[in-house]
Amino acid sequence: MLDKYYTVKHQGMNELVIQKSRFIGYVKRVETEEEAQAFIQEIKKKHYDATHNCSAYLIGEHDQIQKANDDGEPSGTAGVPILEVLKKQQLKDTAVVVTRYFGGIKLGAGGLIRAYGNTTSQAIKTTGVVKRQRMQGFSIIVDYTLSGKLEHALRQSNYILKTINYTDKVEFIVYVEVGQEKGFREFIVDHTNDQAQITETDTTYIEIDM
Repeated sequence: MLDKYYTVKHQGMNELVIQKSRFIGYVKRVETEEEAQAFIQEIKKKHYDATHNCSAYLIGEHDQIQKANDDGEPSGTAGVPILEVLKKQQLKDTAVVVTRYFGGIKLGAGGLIRAYGNTTSQAIKTTGVVKRQRMQGFSIIVDYTLSGKLEHALRQSNYILKTINYTDKVEFIVYVEVGQEKGFREFIVDHTNDQAQITETDTTYIEIDM
C-alpha cells in the first residue's frame, strides 16, 4: 500500500467556451475500470447530442490501468491531453470526460490539445483534490486529571484527533502518519508522565484537503 497518494474529492464539473465551442469537463473518483466505464457511459448518455465525449482515466497504486479515448477528434488531440493532466497532477483513481459541442470554428491540433487540457485542469480545480494519507490509529486512555493537558497538546500537534470518549476514564482516538508511531508514543509519554494506556487500533487512509 502507498503511504500517500492524491485523488479528486468525489465528483464535479466545469464548463469553458473556447472559440464558440462548449467544453464541459466532468471528473469522478473511481477505483475500478468498471466504475470508470460506467461513468463515461453515463456522461455519453447525458450528452448523446454532443459532437464528442472524450475521456481518460488512471487507476491503481502504480497507474496500472490507463486509457484515453478521442471519440472522433483527431488522434492524440483529446484523450491523451486529458490523461497527461492527470499524470502531471499525480492523481490516481480518477476518470475524466470532456464533452464538446462544436461551435463552428476549427481549433487545429494544437488548439484542441490546449482546449481539452485546460478543460480538464479547470474541472479538477472545481472538484478539488485530496491527499489520502495512510495512518495508524491509536487509542489513548488517561485519567480525567490528565485529559485537559493532553487534549490541548494533541490539538496543537500535527496528529489527527478523531474522537474523544468519556467514560470512567477519557479515551482519545488519534491518527498518526505511518512511520511516525515511535515519535507519537514518546509524545504521549512526555505529555502524560507515562500515565497513559496506549493501544494501536486500525490502519486506514485519512483524507486531507489540498
